[in-house]
Amino acid sequence: MDFARDDDRQMLFDTLTRFLAERYPPERRMRVAYAPPYHDPETWSALAELGILSVLAPEARGGFGGGAHDVATVFEALGAGLCAEPVLPALLGLRVLLATDRDLAPALQGAQKLALAFAEGEGGLDFRQLAAEARQTDGSWVLTGRKSVVYGGQLADVFLVAARHGGGLGLFELAADAARVEGFGMVDGGGAAELLLDATPAHPLMLDGLPTLADALAWGCVALCAEAVGAMDRTMALLTDYLQTRKQFGRPIGAFQALQHRFVDLAIEVEQARSITILAADALGGREAGPDMPRPVSMAKHLVGKIARLVAEEAVQMHGGFAMTWEAQVAHYAKRLVMIDHQLGDTDDHLERLMAGVEGDDRDNAAAEAALRA
Repeated sequence: MDFARDDDRQMLFDTLTRFLAERYPPERRMRVAYAPPYHDPETWSALAELGILSVLAPEARGGFGGGAHDVATVFEALGAGLCAEPVLPALLGLRVLLATDRDLAPALQGAQKLALAFAEGEGGLDFRQLAAEARQTDGSWVLTGRKSVVYGGQLADVFLVAARHGGGLGLFELAADAARVEGFGMVDGGGAAELLLDATPAHPLMLDGLPTLADALAWGCVALCAEAVGAMDRTMALLTDYLQTRKQFGRPIGAFQALQHRFVDLAIEVEQARSITILAADALGGREAGPDMPRPVSMAKHLVGKIARLVAEEAVQMHGGFAMTWEAQVAHYAKRLVMIDHQLGDTDDHLERLMAGVEGDDRDNAAAEAALRA
């Protein structure tokens, strides 16, 4: 089977890869990704002008693509370029707004930054644990609670918040200046925020928001898997170069059979990650939003998370002490690969979902959905 990209997606990948190499080199990234506001406005504006954000939405809503493989192509290039700009929050927010009749133009043009606020403490992907509450008073809605690790929240103009109400789980929109936002930097670059809500005015987007939220997170998981594949490809290229140039006992260390075997094993794992990411993207094609993400998505997030950690660990070990320095590119790729596993559910979260499915968890999912609606 031919897994090669079609001409349009290959051109998209090549264009974005070239742009990041020229306009977002490692020295620039290290300067902007780790210092407040953990964001480069110039790069963000250029990405929007290049049409990268528009690729995340279908043509019918003003975008240029919107398919799962379009999204995967963008994020694979972002992963290879180690781009810390808030494209993932943009994708999550757009997936929510696509379920409404809202004008997407401000977000697609980069003028309006979106952030999806759903996680709370250690709740992971178990929506039954959400405690943020929405209540209606005199015809208006207010939100109370705390949202943790809101990706891109330190920059957001608009928050899309998941909160419980008497009828189940809803999605609400609020302006960033209406709430208390505490931004912080992440260990791998880029930023996030804690969102504190205390009777904060909000506008209801949908009162039955569970299917849309699950859909947005499924797309986010596929995007992260593709980003990991791009980052692993670049890590393997860095490792190849190091093994060919670092000498010991008068010859390149890549000539030693033990390291060759380890490298080949890693290359096989990366190809497995690429294949299952393609499978997960296929699973989203033509799918209607539902109360849970497709099994292939959890399969991909689980396996890619394991492989990403393995590649990070092995690349650091084979580079030796140099890989622990700030100047070593491989160190920054390793941090990003480890962090990808922890975003939108780690390997354990998705393994539990898969195990529950094997045990016939369809009844449990239905019960959970009914409980949310009750």
